[in-house]
Amino acid sequence: MANRSPRPKNSRQPELAYFNDEFLKTSEARTIRILSEYLEPQVKLRKAGVQNTVVFFGSARILPRDVAIHRLRQLEDEMAKQPDSHTSAEIEAAHMALDMSRYYEEARTLAQMITNWSLRLNRGSGFLVVCSGGGPGIMEAANRGAAEAGGKSVGLNILLPFEQEPNPYITPELSFLFHYFFMRKLWFAQPAKALIVFPGGFGTIDELSEFLTLVQTGKMGHRAAILLYGSQFWKRAINFDWLAQSGTISQEDLGLIEYADTPEDAFEALKRRLSRDRTLRPALQRHFF
Repeated sequence: MANRSPRPKNSRQPELAYFNDEFLKTSEARTIRILSEYLEPQVKLRKAGVQNTVVFFGSARILPRDVAIHRLRQLEDEMAKQPDSHTSAEIEAAHMALDMSRYYEEARTLAQMITNWSLRLNRGSGFLVVCSGGGPGIMEAANRGAAEAGGKSVGLNILLPFEQEPNPYITPELSFLFHYFFMRKLWFAQPAKALIVFPGGFGTIDELSEFLTLVQTGKMGHRAAILLYGSQFWKRAINFDWLAQSGTISQEDLGLIEYADTPEDAFEALKRRLSRDRTLRPALQRHFF
């Protein structure tokens, strides 16, 4: 590719098309932008040796436990000094944030367990890599746990009107930023061997539905284990049994998902489901403990 050199101000030589930022931002160049969001991650993942991923989804709003404790104590201290400084709703929200913070810590632990397990398989540091949406909350917990275990992790961030900064625990060369949601979703799905879904909101439910549909219809090209972490939350948020009873999904479709409530249960379910994958089975059946 030609080197980019500054043109003299009085030069009549036009800009090379692929250096023309104004053109690349137009609707006519959309295909180029989409293709770039496919090829750049592909090249970087291959260069880093990433073979398979375990994707963590979940709310960006869930706090680490120490942060949740600090915020609650701060509110309580302010209330003690000035009783009218905060509403009861704010205090209730802080208590809920503390309760929900257990999911951050459990996602962090589970990511550690998966990364340690993958490294012990001696198939390379990229054999089974934790992947998240790259932001805060559960995403941060997943990348943090992988980093604490000494492994790589992927962060697939998205450019939003409200800035979502990449969390500091992503492996730097595996940190990506997408404009298009559908290209980001493609990279969640394409290398994924498993999906672990922690409590979340609209985005999490959207991503879960996408995975379920891809697996149900066989469009993924391979099977992927889908674990819903936090059975009480998910059974209250989405009544899958009612979908089957009403005939909008089949009873067999219920077998696409499995629930887990502890990192240990989720880890065992993940190993059991992955052992059915023929592309992973030879490695997973080795004795590594």
